[in-house]
Amino acid sequence: MTNTEIFPGKRITVCHGVVSGSTVRSKHVGRDIMASFKNIVGGELKGYTELLEESRASAIERMQAQAKQMGANAIVNVRFSTSSVAAGAAEIYVYGTAVTVE
Repeated sequence: MTNTEIFPGKRITVCHGVVSGSTVRSKHVGRDIMASFKNIVGGELKGYTELLEESRASAIERMQAQAKQMGANAIVNVRFSTSSVAAGAAEIYVYGTAVTVE
């Protein structure tokens, strides 16, 4: 995976098309309570950081599985997007172009 359009030192031989992965996660009540306290004193919201890391990993795994199913061995031009789906729930969406490189 790369966020560039090429793999340095490799040649793209087949373009399989766009692949994507997403996950929608909701906040945990306990995390919300701790986040409220952190908003008062400041600092990193570690519970939310962990939630986002898990969400990104899950979305990437889904995108990679789709690329593999298409016969690709790489994904270029990878991008991430987030959106609010409902109160307390957010989507992490990742997409890119599945390719075969040699």
